[in-house]
Amino acid sequence: MSAASDLAGALAWARKHIVPSEARLLLRHVHRCQAAQLAAWPEEALPAVEWETFRRLVERREAGEPLAYLTGLREFYGRDFLVTPAVLIPRPETELLIDLALSRFSEEPRLKALDLGTGSGVLAITLALELDCAEITALDQSNEALEVAKSNAARLGANLAFLRSDWYAALGGERYQLIVANPPYIAEGDPHLAMGDLRFEPRAALAAGENGLASLAHIISGAGRHLEDGGWLLMEHGYDQSAAVRGLLADAAFTDIASWPDLAGIDRVSGGRWAGMPREEGAG
Repeated sequence: MSAASDLAGALAWARKHIVPSEARLLLRHVHRCQAAQLAAWPEEALPAVEWETFRRLVERREAGEPLAYLTGLREFYGRDFLVTPAVLIPRPETELLIDLALSRFSEEPRLKALDLGTGSGVLAITLALELDCAEITALDQSNEALEVAKSNAARLGANLAFLRSDWYAALGGERYQLIVANPPYIAEGDPHLAMGDLRFEPRAALAAGENGLASLAHIISGAGRHLEDGGWLLMEHGYDQSAAVRGLLADAAFTDIASWPDLAGIDRVSGGRWAGMPREEGAG
């Protein structure tokens, strides 16, 4: 296969294999140029090394590999985050967790918050940047994920703490005003795991038991030991899990339990407030 001599030739070849918008994005990534440059100077030469890189990326995309892993970036809440196959690809519906947290704590002078299963760090880092005085801890059991999150924090200028832990295991007696989580919530046998981008994302960050509720149930059952009285627990979940999650929150003695829809009108986040354990009868 001969090399494309210019940008127009490279795009023409790529459009035979992938959709035009993705071809343009990948060429911009490789050639390090803006969209206007592709449109204004299609005759600009494409160096041979860039052509080879572009060709390989197009072939990988044609095989189904996610664009975010090919470019190494995905936008979340107006910022570009590094992503690798060690972490989930951030999705727009997860921004609802940020909106709900900000609506409750934007006036809090000193928020102490925990992001369980931080992955690329989008939730923890965004909260740290949106709430200047917040004390945020980003927790994950994967060293590889934590390295991605640390890199994102460094390049975006976010100040927060990182902790390797299997959920609450390494927290000791720490308590927080807010716990957020986008945990695994897909059932192990769900056929969607073999489709689209999910084929390439880390299975441990996607699937959670026979009905997809295992991680959510674990988070809810342990949250009371790590929330201040009146603190909030907010969790993303699957499109059909809101009723089950609200039931788990009620069983765990949470109050103000609710679910909130994403922009598509699908219940995507559920949560509640921790009222504290009731005092024993006769306690002072």
